[in-house]
Amino acid sequence: MFALLLAATQPAEPASAPDCSYDLEAMLALNRNAFDQDMGGGWRTLANKDGCEIAAAELIRAWRHEKRDHAHILYWHEGQMRAYGGQTVEAIALFRLTYKSAEEDAEFGWNHYVSGSIAFLTGDRDKLHKSIEGLKTIPKPAGEMFGPDGKPISIIWPPNLNVLEAFERCWGKPYKEAYGTFACAAPGF
Repeated sequence: MFALLLAATQPAEPASAPDCSYDLEAMLALNRNAFDQDMGGGWRTLANKDGCEIAAAELIRAWRHEKRDHAHILYWHEGQMRAYGGQTVEAIALFRLTYKSAEEDAEFGWNHYVSGSIAFLTGDRDKLHKSIEGLKTIPKPAGEMFGPDGKPISIIWPPNLNVLEAFERCWGKPYKEAYGTFACAAPGF
């Protein structure tokens, strides 16, 4: 009887660690488009495995250093993975590296998105509201918009407003939940 009671008080088997392995050489051989913009390839193959977000961030960092590629979007994606993994201080530092000059950002509103994301991570709701309102002022460009491949694309305007509004709806939740769940997404999105 004592053995049964003792067994019942033992913790359950710990969850096994996720398999975050990948072929570093193959990843480093990819060009930026294949590594960063392929929604089903590159670093995203790792990021799509629950619990591998920090490993994905480290992979992005390794790729950036190997290629000496300091495109803002790479810092952004590394920061997102660090925020997903709970490395908030590191995420904020990386996000700050992605601000654009006022001239570069005049027609897109990227800086509002960056500021709103940082505001969410720092718990500054007033700054998040200001970022949302600032993003709403960005006029939609006339004519068609084109993706990296040169093909016309349809974009909900302004870009990333849905993300900042999800942060507002899910205020106080972890970044991973607020950014990436249907519960926080805009109705009908």
